[in-house]
Amino acid sequence: MAVEVGDVAPDFELKDQHGTPVKLSDFRGRKNVVLVFYPLAFSGVCTGELCAIRDELPTLGGDDVQVLAVSVDSMFALRAWSDQEKYQFPLLADFWPHGGTAQAYGVFDEEKGLALRGTFVIDTGGVVRWKVVNAIPDARDLDEYRKALAGL
Repeated sequence: MAVEVGDVAPDFELKDQHGTPVKLSDFRGRKNVVLVFYPLAFSGVCTGELCAIRDELPTLGGDDVQVLAVSVDSMFALRAWSDQEKYQFPLLADFWPHGGTAQAYGVFDEEKGLALRGTFVIDTGGVVRWKVVNAIPDARDLDEYRKALAGL
């Protein structure tokens, strides 16, 4: 079942690239969240997208916004990728149960066993205020994130 605009975002707890548990609900009342699902670490489009987020992070809302990036990769792969690309936001491992969080958000491709390019802007109350889901080969537009965050 897909998560839609106006829905309360399903809570989850996943380990980041350092093995630290991160819960979506920890940001309630404190920060808006840009939840970014992507297919696989080290792939071309994913690297381009996450590097753009890394480089544009200050223009995405500053201290009021937390980016959480989620893939089915292991935390070990995410750590190597994060170290290589110098990501300053959590890369979360939706490794086991395989794709469970992506499934809860309706962005898991069962046939390929990985997440689609789904993005959810979640306000401080935990409500989804904007979403976009792109096909695996189609990169997302950061300007759309900025517009959605400006509307909060």
